[in-house]
Amino acid sequence: MSPAKQPDDPGAEQPFVSHLIELRDRLIRMSIAILVVFLALFPFANEIYTFVAAPLMAQLPDGNTMIATQVAAPFLTPFKLALIAAIFLSMPFLLYQFWGFVAPGLYKHEKRLATPLLISSIILFYVGVAFAFFVVFPLIFAFLSASTPDGVAMMTDISAYLDFVLALFFAFGIAFEIPIATILLVAAGITTPEALASKRPYVIVGAFVVGMLLTPPDVISQTLLAVPMWLLFELGIVLSKVLVRKRANDTDEEPDPDASGNAFSPAAPAGPVGGSTSGRVTPRSEMREVGRDLDPHFDDPDRWQPLSESEMEAELDLIEADEITGAPRSSESDAAPTLQATATEAAHAINSVEEKIRRANRLRELGSTFAARTVLYEVLEEGDPDQRRVARNILSQLDEA
Repeated sequence: MSPAKQPDDPGAEQPFVSHLIELRDRLIRMSIAILVVFLALFPFANEIYTFVAAPLMAQLPDGNTMIATQVAAPFLTPFKLALIAAIFLSMPFLLYQFWGFVAPGLYKHEKRLATPLLISSIILFYVGVAFAFFVVFPLIFAFLSASTPDGVAMMTDISAYLDFVLALFFAFGIAFEIPIATILLVAAGITTPEALASKRPYVIVGAFVVGMLLTPPDVISQTLLAVPMWLLFELGIVLSKVLVRKRANDTDEEPDPDASGNAFSPAAPAGPVGGSTSGRVTPRSEMREVGRDLDPHFDDPDRWQPLSESEMEAELDLIEADEITGAPRSSESDAAPTLQATATEAAHAINSVEEKIRRANRLRELGSTFAARTVLYEVLEEGDPDQRRVARNILSQLDEA
């Protein structure tokens, strides 16, 4: 298998050209899938259009039929519908190919969240389309048929009807994705379930505005879109609370690295555990011997090494003390005036970076790892060496989570 097709390869980062080749291959597969489904559906294009037009045909007055006002419409309209139906039915495979291209760039915890969201988004879109076809269309067309003035024959053009129903299919399909959008906003740390719940009145009004814009000008269709949007918003809040609670429980159940026999912990045992060599934790001295063989600069005091939880807390306390006193930790007496002036000028920047470190820790405790990483990357750009060291250690712990 070529390097571009090894999504789980733990090795080096793939070159850009390999990603382009993989993207090309997946686009070709997606196109072939759509073509195969289209070729299977095209012989039944007229029957498919008749099925889609059934809600309107059932409401037309006796003797009225649909018409084609363009020369090629009797052929092109069913052709267009068959192509769109092929894309619609191929959507799970298309999204699977998209996921196969994106997944290698995600962390394990991101994959665990994205997989159920991807599957549920497909299901919700199909449910939205089915709701529009079986519930909304009969009510809309019954209303429109009853509203036809006397002396006017209701004979809808087949192309106009197809455009109309496709717009409603898309509107209801997207509207049913509201729970997914809600969960993503909470998972990214952009908002919280409580904040979303406090915006409920605005969401209800917005749902009716969207229903007014996307549906025909009647109260029935507007309500049939607005009410499900509101209920799905409430469902998204409930699921978001479950997600936050689960993340909090997972955080509480995580073992303390200093108490778990971590090889990088100063308190790591040097002997076998439970009398079995299979459970033996490598002592720090042996790790140093191996490290010297692999890296000549292993004992370099300036070489960065991960901190334990206690060491990280000590670093944070020292940085906070430096912030309060305004004096650098390792300053010489003859350079104190200059460093004091520099610290005074940089006090605002230090406060900002320190606040970002605290914010990243709070986000990590809440389970919002994506938002925590974003803040830590800012610390790496703006902070001093000590602050960057703390940020790197927090990032390494997030990678191991």
